Amino acid sequence: MLGAGAPEAALLGLLGLLVGSFLNVVIHRLPKMMELHWAAECAELHPENATASDTAAATAQPFNLMVPRSRCPHCGHQIRWFENIPLFSYLALRGKCSQCAAPISARYPAVEVTCAALFAWCGWNWGGSWEALAWCGFSAAVLALACIDWDTTLLPDDITLPLLWAGLCAAGLKLTDTALPDAVWGAVGGYLSLWLVYWAFKLTTGKEGMGYGDFKLFAALGAWFGWQALIPIILMASVIGAVIGIAIKFRGELREGGYVPFGPFLALAGLTAMIFGPSAILAVIGL
Repeated sequence: MLGAGAPEAALLGLLGLLVGSFLNVVIHRLPKMMELHWAAECAELHPENATASDTAAATAQPFNLMVPRSRCPHCGHQIRWFENIPLFSYLALRGKCSQCAAPISARYPAVEVTCAALFAWCGWNWGGSWEALAWCGFSAAVLALACIDWDTTLLPDDITLPLLWAGLCAAGLKLTDTALPDAVWGAVGGYLSLWLVYWAFKLTTGKEGMGYGDFKLFAALGAWFGWQALIPIILMASVIGAVIGIAIKFRGELREGGYVPFGPFLALAGLTAMIFGPSAILAVIGL
């Protein structure tokens, strides 16, 4: 194991830029892949009720994380390799498509820089160790989930379930400070606690206050941090959600229906717990 410090932080930060670029692909494509899969299943199981879009999805060309190659959504220009270098290409192109000069969303470099910063912090804190790589994987998964849920209100099983199992495996391999029994009960408690809240709210109001993806994400956080961290994490997520929700309401930017997805706030609370520790969360919110 290498000592924690600047060299490891720099190397993992560079890796984080590359992973962040890939996360942008995941964030954009994974929800679309899920929608195409659902439409294809509908067309296969109930062809008599299939819409034209369902039928088209069933016969569509391959669409996954690898193909087709990335293109400008405005003019269809195929992104060349030197236009796809994390962060640097965005700066060199001044945030515009090289073909049609349409603006490129600033969230692309923001995700890359955020991922790089999280990876660098893991390198600084844990050095060149398996623990650092484990927490880098946690950071990447949580960052992707936060962005996907914010965009689509979806928390894909393709990420939440591997994240949960990775937390249990990391505890079993002693890559985290969480004992394996605490990780198991953290996963159980995380899922059941929000499941009970969901049904209490639905039986009382007749409405659904959250989705099952939130249960799975909270279970994954419980696996990584242990059952003792569940209360600090949910409190921090609630505080972050309340502050951002109020700000969005005052700016008049609430979505149709007035909802705000809860997953991004759980993700932010999880990253806060990674950086400062669950006990520090209670101190921050005055408990």
